[in-house]
Amino acid sequence: MLNIVILAAGLGKRMQSDLPKVLHTLAGKPMLSHVLDNARQLGPDRIVVVVGHGADQVRAAFADQEDLQFALQSPQQGTGHAVQQALPLLMGGGNPDDATLVLYGDVPLVQPATLRGLLDARAGAAAILTETLADPSGYGRIVRSAAGDVLRIVEHKDASAEELAIAEVNTGILAAPTAKLKDWLGRIDNNNAQGEYYLTDIVGLAVADGVPVRAAQPAAGWETLGVNSRVQQAQLERIWQGEQARRLLEQGVTLADPARFDLRGTLECGRDVFIDVGCVFEGRVGLADGVRIGPHCVIKDADIGAGTHIEAYSHLQQARVAGDARIGPYARLRPGADIGPQAHVGNFVEIKKSVLGQGSKANHLAYIGDAQVGARVNIGAGTITCNYDGVNKHQTIIEDDAFIGSDTQLVAPVRVGRGATLGAGTTLTANAPADKLTLSRAQQKTIETWKRPAKKNAS
Repeated sequence: MLNIVILAAGLGKRMQSDLPKVLHTLAGKPMLSHVLDNARQLGPDRIVVVVGHGADQVRAAFADQEDLQFALQSPQQGTGHAVQQALPLLMGGGNPDDATLVLYGDVPLVQPATLRGLLDARAGAAAILTETLADPSGYGRIVRSAAGDVLRIVEHKDASAEELAIAEVNTGILAAPTAKLKDWLGRIDNNNAQGEYYLTDIVGLAVADGVPVRAAQPAAGWETLGVNSRVQQAQLERIWQGEQARRLLEQGVTLADPARFDLRGTLECGRDVFIDVGCVFEGRVGLADGVRIGPHCVIKDADIGAGTHIEAYSHLQQARVAGDARIGPYARLRPGADIGPQAHVGNFVEIKKSVLGQGSKANHLAYIGDAQVGARVNIGAGTITCNYDGVNKHQTIIEDDAFIGSDTQLVAPVRVGRGATLGAGTTLTANAPADKLTLSRAQQKTIETWKRPAKKNAS
């Protein structure tokens, strides 16, 4: 039985913020969300989040996640004291294989494979996650026995010259038998300069009890980086974005510049996908084979079909685009936009909650909302569907092969029949019949006697 305890009670004073530190974002979601996502991949029986500063805000942010239990640490008296608050909520302990893993809400990127390695090292023992640093200054050193087991953790200020030469340091992340952990936490004290209960003290207690303490290390150094300031948050953001870019490159995606790429969710790509600079992907985005994304696009919760090109500065949200379409530049697809194959959506065209059929085109300065547009329809520049009467939304239906002239207003609810043509400047308030020309336009006239006003002479 596996418990996971996540410490999320810290104030985060150096963040200079009213927001609890663990709710500050990395790659578009709270740091605590990253920890939870990775923890869940281990299949735990119980997850306990220890909250303190901003406890109500943290609980509220995760109120819809039913697999979480919350424990309150108040006041905050150290990491050992924090885990003590979670003990009443832990499951199991009667079986030696029952384990508890302790993670930190401000160390968001420890990967599941690393955590599995730590749990494997724990088998029949306790285990801590350590790291070897080129410059270990300031970190607690790991002192091992000749057999390789951990004997103790020595803080930098207390280390001898020989111990200061040790490059292996403590990350604070550990796994232990649940029953033993409960016992050790009951025996630690706060006889130290800070007057706090340190979780690391259980290492000495384990060794004294004859329980081996083993160590595992992360696959990458960035996994154990924590966030205590805005500077560290920004640094970790770029590290993580670089890692996500690297993974996409290894999958065969072409990134014009991996350093100018932001993924704030999940991105699934087919073969021969190209992504230009400055693009942001949020939520769940799927790019099929041969998709090309131009520079500075923002795409959120969207699926893009094979061979489609999204040109520069286009924004897509909760939209679907079929294959071989052309979108942009400067196009906006809002929630519910459903763009058919070979369709074109051009400059400064906005589409919301509408279907644009196969081969249809809206290339310039148009708004299409709450509409069903058939196949091979041409929508001229300046066309809008007047879908809102101030209270309710109404639908416009444009059937296949219709031609909508420029500067047309379609006052919904209204239908344009198959093959119909609307003359430029038409305000359509009634249905337009199929295969006919419909227009509403004042008669043009020339005023023969009109003269341009002349500027009056100054008196």
